[in-house]
Amino acid sequence: MGRAVDTTFERRLAALVNSREPGVLQGGLKGVEREALRVTPGGRIAHTPHPEALGSALASEHITTDFSEALIELVTPAFRHSWELLQYLCDLHQFVHRHLGEEVLWVNSMPCPLAGDDDVPTARYGSSHVGMMKYVYREGLRHRYGALMQAISGVHFNYSFAPRFWEVYAAITEQRGGNTQEFRSARYFDLVRNYRRLSWIVLYLFGASPAVGRDFLDGHTDGLVMLDDRVAAGPYATSLRMSDIGYRNRNQAGISVSANSLEEYLRDLRHAVTTPHPEYQKLGIKRDGRWIQLNTNRLQIENEYYSAIRPKRVARSGESPSSALRRGGVEYIEMRALDCSATDPMGVNGNKVRFLEAFAALCLLKSSPPIGSSEQEAIDENFLKVARRGREPGLNLRRDGRQLPLASWAAEILDCMTGLCELLDEGDPAKPYSAALRTQQEKVADAARTPSARLLSALESGGEDFFTMTLRMSREHQEYFRSLPLPNEARLAEFEGEARESHARQAAIEASQTGTFEDYLADWFARI
Repeated sequence: MGRAVDTTFERRLAALVNSREPGVLQGGLKGVEREALRVTPGGRIAHTPHPEALGSALASEHITTDFSEALIELVTPAFRHSWELLQYLCDLHQFVHRHLGEEVLWVNSMPCPLAGDDDVPTARYGSSHVGMMKYVYREGLRHRYGALMQAISGVHFNYSFAPRFWEVYAAITEQRGGNTQEFRSARYFDLVRNYRRLSWIVLYLFGASPAVGRDFLDGHTDGLVMLDDRVAAGPYATSLRMSDIGYRNRNQAGISVSANSLEEYLRDLRHAVTTPHPEYQKLGIKRDGRWIQLNTNRLQIENEYYSAIRPKRVARSGESPSSALRRGGVEYIEMRALDCSATDPMGVNGNKVRFLEAFAALCLLKSSPPIGSSEQEAIDENFLKVARRGREPGLNLRRDGRQLPLASWAAEILDCMTGLCELLDEGDPAKPYSAALRTQQEKVADAARTPSARLLSALESGGEDFFTMTLRMSREHQEYFRSLPLPNEARLAEFEGEARESHARQAAIEASQTGTFEDYLADWFARI
């Protein structure tokens, strides 16, 4: 089958090249959020509190927790250059590792052995109403989906295009109103739709969770083989984290959130967070006087909806994500379908970050018609198929009502990115974006080069089981960070100061609150 020609993309790319604007695609802001479980020296989930020296999980800007008290989340600021981002993330890891004592950060997305839901402690955020809301929301996730799923970790990549790019892009697309916020929001939704269409390639290239503890199987054993009495694997799996075994939870299968426009996106999210769900009504809001969920709606809050990409705007204090988008439109996107790379000490590397930046540009520039229900079915089918069987020889995916070999489609996508990487490399003789692209092309040419294949190969040849190997790698990464010279004094002072100030901010929040928790929730949901 021949290559599908996207004349819209080719015309837009040519217009960017011909704009003569220096560095037209450069200068976009990028950030990373990296999650990792704290585990004991023996490789079990930690039941200790979030280390005080790392700051307040409620109020810290850069070191917080996700679902579990043991699930650390490191959040970088946004940077123009990848090297700045990676250096900051490295410094954050160094700071964290120096305050973990004997504990280590689990390097794989799929967690250490877990003794059921009760083994996963819910994160705590103090006595304030906002802290209580965060805790009860997580308790709701526990009761709705189980806590095992919430112990999975991943990496999020945040990206926004530079202001000067939008000026050029508005001109070359002949936007009547010019570079308005409405224009930028609409174009970010072009990106979101195309990311949904093409996100399967992210699983193929970067998926690193082909193996999983038997705790997660729960009847989903089709296509898996037991490696030993504790671990199963998909022989051709790329990301079981992103499959029906992991985040693609069937409890959310009936929730559809349109990406065809900002208005439709907000409408569908609002419907989900205001519509009661019979199962959750049976659970109730409290049990024995204790809050177990925020409400009985299909989603407690917008963040409960799991998607591979989110359009976002930085929210003001007390503002929900939807309210922020409604107020100011889309400011950046958050790519979420990224496994932690166990072979990279930071869970991510420069090649991945640079590829994702170029991939964001591809998704923006490509033709992006609305997604109808039949296309959404194909998107979901392709995503699950690649998560479960992405390296299977001869695997076909659905595109435009036809079957197309994954290898052919992937090669076509990467070929389209050549010109984008050249624009991103402009002025840099090392051409790191083109090098990152070549690395991905090698994975398409040879599936054995993918992270998922390498992990399974290491398990087969190394004589270690999955948990033993992951714990060894976790210790090695910790030793690596502890052996590095300390971050410069200014950076170290920044982290230590932020830790102290975050505790002070939490104390101030707790001291100043008024009213009841019920009133706080009522006010919050009235503003959605």
